[in-house]
Amino acid sequence: MSTFLGMPARPPRSPYGTGNLRGDEPFPRAAHQELGNGQLRRNLHKATTTIRAKRLNVTGELPDWEALRDAGSAIKTDAMNRLPELLEQLERKVTEHGGTVHWARDAAEANEIVARLVRATGSSEVIKVKSMATQEIGLNEHLESAGITPYETDLAELIVQLAHDKPSHILVPAIHRNRDEIRQIFLDRIPGVDPELDNVPAHLAAAARAYLRQKFMTTKVAVSGANFGIAETGTLSVVESEGNGRMCLTLPETLITVMGVEKVLPRYQDLEVFLQLLPRSSTGERMNPYTSLWTGVTPGDGPQDFHLVLLDNGRTAALADAIGRAALNCIRCSACLNVCPVYERTGGHAYGSTYPGPIGAVLTPQLAGMHAADDDPNSALPYASSLCGACFDACPVKIDIPSLLVELRHQHTEQTGTTPEKLAMKAAAAVMKRPALYTGAQKAAGLGRAVAGRDGTISRLPPPFNGWSDSRDTAAPPRQTFRAWFASAEGRATLRAAADEHDRGQGESDQGPGEPDRSPGESDRNHGEDGTR
Repeated sequence: MSTFLGMPARPPRSPYGTGNLRGDEPFPRAAHQELGNGQLRRNLHKATTTIRAKRLNVTGELPDWEALRDAGSAIKTDAMNRLPELLEQLERKVTEHGGTVHWARDAAEANEIVARLVRATGSSEVIKVKSMATQEIGLNEHLESAGITPYETDLAELIVQLAHDKPSHILVPAIHRNRDEIRQIFLDRIPGVDPELDNVPAHLAAAARAYLRQKFMTTKVAVSGANFGIAETGTLSVVESEGNGRMCLTLPETLITVMGVEKVLPRYQDLEVFLQLLPRSSTGERMNPYTSLWTGVTPGDGPQDFHLVLLDNGRTAALADAIGRAALNCIRCSACLNVCPVYERTGGHAYGSTYPGPIGAVLTPQLAGMHAADDDPNSALPYASSLCGACFDACPVKIDIPSLLVELRHQHTEQTGTTPEKLAMKAAAAVMKRPALYTGAQKAAGLGRAVAGRDGTISRLPPPFNGWSDSRDTAAPPRQTFRAWFASAEGRATLRAAADEHDRGQGESDQGPGEPDRSPGESDRNHGEDGTR
């Protein structure tokens, strides 16, 4: 008797319909709407231009910047190659230091774990540190449905939350808002705000600080993400610029950290590399104003109940893709967004995912898939790029985002059924394999000259090719095909002349520069050993 165990299944991706890894419509449709917002484009242009300039200044100061990028890439690649053992080591070390580790396969499990832990404290409120992971899983919405009120304490995240909006940037969630818009949001949404509040940044920050101060002092539970988790020591790290993170990580009695499994680093010493790469690439600063590190629980200092939720939510599926796994090296610096011409014009909302921009166009399909349903909005994300390569040049850990986008386009093509494009390619292949048909097709194409303009281009092709001509110049077919020219007397004469010119040039190069014409051995007859006559 034999037992068939079956073939191993691919790891699951993030379940369809959970969290914030999929928009409501494809990128082209969403981007078209965003492009109509002139204020949005002005806000984005100003913000990304400023951040780009700051980043170039501070990275240019370091003579070993490229070596740091190489080191960061190597460390992350090593971590991904050893991810299972590093996660087990991290769990062991956190537990040794008084923390509790929970494993969440997807967003639903992670949300329920956090809600259960909050309920166990008896609190109906939590304060939050800015976290892409909790935004990814839709934690705020889940807590609210469970009767728990989350308060974002990062200024930009607070703006987004008060406006019932969605983040549009990895680093600066409210990058699509200007000062006047923020002022109006505060006037409308913050209880007791001064009605004379103006749009001066310092005054807006003071209004937010006054609103949050009581929450910092009275809320017993905080929820955070983590920039890095150190397997060697069980240490977690959060880097930020406002100090709100430090307040959340030290004042409450209970701290719950939700961390994607890809954030693990092997050694404490690895922070030497990433604490140089991250601030320069993200905010254009030499170092983060606040770098918080904690290891489990320290009696009498900080939260006395610490929980670490290790989130998969499609990351194992991305790890199983030999090419796409490189996207897991991302340290969420947002440098690729700030140099991307597509992002600068459309903003983050058009991508539909928590992770916008070039890295989002790679990472989101890896985590959530591209074909989870008919007309999956994620299937358009790999095409939301010009493939200019600026993102690769800016990435501090050298993720080759353009190559990954091309690979995802290939995967999308392979997984998609019969399409007009595939039918067109099959028809073209059938014609090209038959010389007589190919010649006839070339002659038929020549008729296109009749509809060309004086500039030699066709302004509009008939459907379904009009998508091409709407955005590109379409050259009219030449009067004579290459094959016809090649067989003509003119073609033969041109090729013969080119061959003769090549032969003459080859002969001259054999003689050497500046040497007189002479026969072989002439030098031996006319010169002595010392080179004189």
